[in-house]
Amino acid sequence: MSPKHIVFKKVSRDKSVAVYMAKRDFVDHCDFVDPVDGVIVIDPVQLKGKKVYVMLSCTFRYGRQDMDVMGVAFRRDLFVVTRQVYPEMQDKEQLTHTKVQQKLLHKLGDYAYPFFFEFPDNLPCSVSLQPSPNDVGKKCAVEFEVKAFCGENQDEKIDKQSSVRLTIRKIQFSPQISEVAPFADMTFEFLMSEKPLHVKLSLPKETFYHGEPVKACVEITNSSSRNIKDISLSVEQVTNVLLYSNDKYVKSVAKEETDDSVPSGTTLKKEYNLYPMLANNKDRRGIALDGRLKHEDTNLASSSIVKQEVLKEVQGMLISYKVVLKMIASGAVGSSEVSVEVPFKLMNPKPEPGKDSESGDMVFEEFKRAYLKGVVYGDDDESPTEA
Repeated sequence: MSPKHIVFKKVSRDKSVAVYMAKRDFVDHCDFVDPVDGVIVIDPVQLKGKKVYVMLSCTFRYGRQDMDVMGVAFRRDLFVVTRQVYPEMQDKEQLTHTKVQQKLLHKLGDYAYPFFFEFPDNLPCSVSLQPSPNDVGKKCAVEFEVKAFCGENQDEKIDKQSSVRLTIRKIQFSPQISEVAPFADMTFEFLMSEKPLHVKLSLPKETFYHGEPVKACVEITNSSSRNIKDISLSVEQVTNVLLYSNDKYVKSVAKEETDDSVPSGTTLKKEYNLYPMLANNKDRRGIALDGRLKHEDTNLASSSIVKQEVLKEVQGMLISYKVVLKMIASGAVGSSEVSVEVPFKLMNPKPEPGKDSESGDMVFEEFKRAYLKGVVYGDDDESPTEA
């Protein structure tokens, strides 16, 4: 039996335009990004002489769409490009880049037209901040969207009845694994103590995958007169929101509190496992997540990999992770907190190359609102909050 290839389909309410796309995840390989391509089918009778356009946009949203304070909207378009699909501006063959497009054009008939976009190098990946259960409306997010619509020209107000919106994702997989094992090696000196405290925190590798335990090795040599207690480790997610206020959110997404202690003149060497997973952080407001499609589960946001020549300010949100080791050094003259931290990357593994799915039979999956239970719709939304 030949493999099945799912093609996503969405039709406007008045049936004038329909969009077909072979995928909704587009990978940033650092040196290039997968192009966005698909096919639009039109109904000339419903169009009534209007033109058909397709738009690719990247939007940074940091508030509900209906919020507007002193004329300042809570959204910013990072990238918008619009192309006319019908009447044709180019020959169909020039805009046909994949076998799936070729098969769709052959299957869908004379009123099917291809479209093709290339991402610029400086766009961020899809990411969002998890709202609390009581939050309503759009969340703080970087979102990508393909929109098809008809009109006399591309600048007129879009009629919701004759438009189609599909949310897509721009994602990154882990690059080639580095052999560098990150560590921090620090010495602390205390008042009234002749000898110091030596602490080393190390990880076996720089990149961990979502769902994988983060193994942290702790080595403490306590030559000081202080006693070490209340040892704890945590994985902290750091989200830098760069575009509008340069805010920084630091959230602990995994924590291990221990009863271990290191009295004066003793040592400790021990490995701890930390589990930074979304399953352990459900309903926690402000946790950064990878972009999601429909109402499916996602994972904690992957670490951001920014190309050297790209301005960080246009990235919207930058995500990083670190393991933080904390302990209390107590003595006769008081107590003080000691901390050591080591950065690491949390990402999805690059999938194994599979068979060419473009050669399989096509199966159309219709995207309908009815599939999205519990999703909130705004008055100005043709599509749900999560599509």
